[in-house]
Amino acid sequence: MDDRIAGLLKDLITTLIIVGLIAGGGYAITGTWPFMVAVQSGSMEPNLNVGDVVFLVSPQKKEIITYLDGKETGYRMFGDFGDVIVYKPNGDGSKTPIIHRALMYVREGQKIGNYVAENDGYITKGDHNLLPDQPLLSKPVKDEWIIGVAVFKIPYIGYFRLIFG
Repeated sequence: MDDRIAGLLKDLITTLIIVGLIAGGGYAITGTWPFMVAVQSGSMEPNLNVGDVVFLVSPQKKEIITYLDGKETGYRMFGDFGDVIVYKPNGDGSKTPIIHRALMYVREGQKIGNYVAENDGYITKGDHNLLPDQPLLSKPVKDEWIIGVAVFKIPYIGYFRLIFG
């Protein structure tokens, strides 16, 4: 019986060390936490689907290119111009983060259609959505609200995360 408990403890400690190395290594490489997220809604279809796992890097490690700048230069990510970012709506960490495309950067007081920006930040929109996130889901996204910039995806393996979490 003691050998079985010792073996179980050894396996448990080994597993915790491996998970710690993966988590620590991922953070060291990407500069953000979490460094991967599962897409939870269809707002980014057809470019990102529910269950896709998206890998992120810190905005300090990768410049955010907006849709407007990407259209000008030809830069595309996930099927359209510009970068996709993950951010905390209005900086509120208790709310589910949003993964949407950065359309443009605005300055406080700048008018876009009938909307006047309350602060400097990014105007964002899901690829499948008709309207931008601002002002309904969030104020313009401040740099400090950004969790990461999406750089890579693995299709559908995030369903496991969504089922259990």
